[in-house]
Amino acid sequence: MSSEAEATFLFADIAGFTALTEAHGDEQAVHLVEEFEHAVQAELPRVGGECVKTVGDALMLRVPDPADAVRLGLWITRHAMTGHHAPSVRVGGNHGSAVERGGDYFGATINVAARVSALAAGGELLVTGQTAGLAPDLEGVLYESRGRQVLKNVAEPLEIFAVLLVDENADRLPIDPVCRMAVDPERAVGRLLLDEKAHYFCSLSCVAAFSQHPERYAD
Repeated sequence: MSSEAEATFLFADIAGFTALTEAHGDEQAVHLVEEFEHAVQAELPRVGGECVKTVGDALMLRVPDPADAVRLGLWITRHAMTGHHAPSVRVGGNHGSAVERGGDYFGATINVAARVSALAAGGELLVTGQTAGLAPDLEGVLYESRGRQVLKNVAEPLEIFAVLLVDENADRLPIDPVCRMAVDPERAVGRLLLDEKAHYFCSLSCVAAFSQHPERYAD
């Protein structure tokens, strides 16, 4: 029997795992994967999540609430593996419906989540615009547009956002270049870097407008 369920699906893995294995050997690599899996498994009950399966060094996770999934992804990239010689971890996520069968999940939502994860660098959490739009007001969190990305075996390019923690030491309010409103970086919805200058945004629509036509708004 199969059924359809909606949730945020995350893929989390150790960045550069092949290079790590070559440098430190299979035994050390396996130990790190086990440590990584145990750390994430211990955190899942806090968000009502589950580890659907492991694929090599990658974990496929299901979290019912997109805001909880974003928080979990940030925790994984920053706290799942810490200390000297800790490997860098990356996470990618997408929210949508998937078909559940035998404890596993299938469908386009899963495929996109896996592709987004592959785009992420070590220490980075990337999510689709769909996911970011469902969790726009997380305290201390902002979304930085990475533009529309072409994903393998996905028909249309998708807007991708990096999820960042706000710099709590920011001491003045920047101006949203699209709507010209003052934006508290701790409450900003997005940030975009252009010519090494950070632009903060009050809404995802402002992020999208700026990313499509930056020449209209850049100083």
